[in-house]
Amino acid sequence: MLFKMHFFAVFWGAYSYQLIPRIEECGLTCSQGFHCKTQTSTGVSNNFCHPPPSSFSATTLRNMKLWTAMKCVEQSQCSLYLSVKGTLHLNENVHGMEICSFSMDTQKSQCVNVKISKNVHGRLAGKKVKVQFNCFEVSAGQHLHVSMKTIPNYCGVQRNQEYYVEDCRNSDVGKNIPVCFASKMAYDVDRARKTIFVNISDVVQGTDYYVRLCHRWFVCEDVEPVILIQGNDLMKSVSLQYTQLLPCLCIETWPAISDARRMQLCPFKNDTEALWDSISYNPVTQTLAWEAACPVQVTVSLCELMKTNDPCVDLENTSNAAPEKVKYSRVDAHPSLCMKFTTNHGSWVRCPFAHGNFQAWKMRLAVTDEQIEVSFTSRAAEAEFSVLVCNRTESSLCNSVGTHQPVSVGGLSSTSVNISGKTCGSNICIQGWRTDVDYSIPSYVCDLPCASSVQSQERDENSLSILSLGALLALLVAMMALLGHKLLSVFHKKSHEEKSTAHTKTQTRASILCIDEEKQIL
Repeated sequence: MLFKMHFFAVFWGAYSYQLIPRIEECGLTCSQGFHCKTQTSTGVSNNFCHPPPSSFSATTLRNMKLWTAMKCVEQSQCSLYLSVKGTLHLNENVHGMEICSFSMDTQKSQCVNVKISKNVHGRLAGKKVKVQFNCFEVSAGQHLHVSMKTIPNYCGVQRNQEYYVEDCRNSDVGKNIPVCFASKMAYDVDRARKTIFVNISDVVQGTDYYVRLCHRWFVCEDVEPVILIQGNDLMKSVSLQYTQLLPCLCIETWPAISDARRMQLCPFKNDTEALWDSISYNPVTQTLAWEAACPVQVTVSLCELMKTNDPCVDLENTSNAAPEKVKYSRVDAHPSLCMKFTTNHGSWVRCPFAHGNFQAWKMRLAVTDEQIEVSFTSRAAEAEFSVLVCNRTESSLCNSVGTHQPVSVGGLSSTSVNISGKTCGSNICIQGWRTDVDYSIPSYVCDLPCASSVQSQERDENSLSILSLGALLALLVAMMALLGHKLLSVFHKKSHEEKSTAHTKTQTRASILCIDEEKQIL
């Protein structure tokens, strides 16, 4: 098919002002004197190459050139096409070429076979023909891989080139390609309801649009089903549900047309906290694993956290540069065993066993006059432990002052080991840890009391008890004496009052008798 092309080779010194050549029709042309015809190809049949003949030249395919062309139906209603031009040296073993365009964005390919013959009778061998094809429809900003092969396909005789189609930053593309008109997308986040509200504006009137949430890895993977917004409903907000605000959670929208350019916003790129919570532990296999919910460059390690505000000390040989997933086998579920995540922006520590989750074992001490009894209780079917007396020099260091004593525990049973009661002191600790796992954190019991101190403490406690009992009895006696004295005082007072009353009555009777006698004498 012949075509007319108006080529405006105007370049104003900047990418944004580069004009795109216009075409009225798309099609195929060959050098004068040759006849070319196209046939649609899947690209599969010509994938397998044949060894070239000994006389075959590696320069059979030459001078592949690529550029973008634009075809417009009316102003602001244009489409973009890829133009491919190459030179083929003909011989008795070659009768055409295959041209393919593969989109790195959509993973789709377009291929065409070009068959060549002379317009007049004559030999083709030794002739060269220029072929130009411009019917590969492309989209703004598309990343392409373009190839040219001989027909039949000979190994090592192939041209390849990558090409980037001008995007909407180019003024010519931005003014004339409809997908570039969707210039505004606004959003609002309701964290309580885990909902994102999206509005699209400044779009081509009457054009439908797709909106979705996606997690951006190599490509953006769907989080929720894609929502279609009708062209007459673009003024309404679209609500999108999410489960976590992750740094790779993006809002994507694009016109409902083939190979449309997609607008993408990833507004939560700083919300990395949720990434470190994806830790799992299998108590049966004792496997501790972490898997990233988003692509992230992070170094993961196991560490020991002694106190909440202390730094988490890395365990040896546990560091892994893991962009997606890391796994540790045969891990002791100890409350102080944690995972540390380190990026260019800082470090985060997560302790999956800190709240008693999957606590596998406990160590207890009982101090008597002659010895210290160390006992272990384990939930594991079988567990191996080791006990060591050590001298604490720093908060994280404990130097051995004795020999290791192995201990075996089965099921929920408790097994103990005895240590001499002479082992005591403020800096002396009993250290116990599992020896049947690959990653273990020791437990410590420090500031061990000495046997003499225990006896002295018991004597002091007994003396204190006797003194307390004596004091209590003395207090009771004093209270009884005080109560008795009080009662006796009340009794004496009452007796005195009764005697006074009787005496008064006797005097009154005597007075009355005297008065009666005087009356009789008178």
